[in-house]
Amino acid sequence: MMKSILFAVDQLNWGLVILICATLGLAPFTPPHIIEKLSMLIKGNLIKPLDWFDLLLHGFPWVLLILKITAFVVKEK
Repeated sequence: MMKSILFAVDQLNWGLVILICATLGLAPFTPPHIIEKLSMLIKGNLIKPLDWFDLLLHGFPWVLLILKITAFVVKEK
């Protein structure tokens, strides 16, 4: 299962993944929403469904980037 996910992520273009991180991952830009939501999560203030949705929405590009880097490293071995 994980190999198939890494294979699919490996097929994505690096530029696209970085563009998604720079736009959706950081929007709105002052301050980045992901930073606010992560601090709310750490403080235990992330209770509204909209806050959880925002965390997932703005966090997904970063998870995708981590998976892309992992796929690259595994492929190189």
